[in-house]
Amino acid sequence: MFSKEANTIFQKAIKDYHVINTVDQAFENPYDRTTHLIEHLLYRKCWIDTVQWHYEDIIRDPNIDPVAALTLKRKIDASNQDRTDMVEYIDSYFLEKYNDVAVKDNATINTESPAWAVDRLSILALKVFHMEEEANRTDASEAHKAACQSKLDILLEQRIDLSTALDQLLEDISNGKKYMKVYKQMKMYNDDELNPVLRSRK
Repeated sequence: MFSKEANTIFQKAIKDYHVINTVDQAFENPYDRTTHLIEHLLYRKCWIDTVQWHYEDIIRDPNIDPVAALTLKRKIDASNQDRTDMVEYIDSYFLEKYNDVAVKDNATINTESPAWAVDRLSILALKVFHMEEEANRTDASEAHKAACQSKLDILLEQRIDLSTALDQLLEDISNGKKYMKVYKQMKMYNDDELNPVLRSRK
């Protein structure tokens, strides 16, 4: 099943990040793009999400220097764009993979593309990792650990449900029961021509 492979790669990316555990560390993808394209894309996607997770932690420091916060906000904006780009790359992979499928006359479209479900699964992997950390903290109270374990149980159930739904969607697409349409995000705030603030500074 695709979701099993994706979850394994996400867990590897998160574990690899936490070896050094800093947002400034160098990135190296263990999967070759030419021979293992989808694995390459999934690992890169989760790495982006993992770095951004920690950006979001840092920027919430109430004592953060305002100049440092602005610099970090720019990094978060760039990371968000990278995240969106990776989703579109993954959807392009699926579009190519299922390009020759004969779509049935009664086929329906899904509320989200496969790659946006992958995006949610990647974020969920991060939630599971960090909630598991909290549930096992040796310096936390028993009440804190019990509350986090309860939340972790729900997250694990959610991962099963989302994984099942994603696999079913891909199976339906491969059988022509559903079809894909991908809409580019067309974000406006990064575009010099579409963001009025940026346009006024040209």
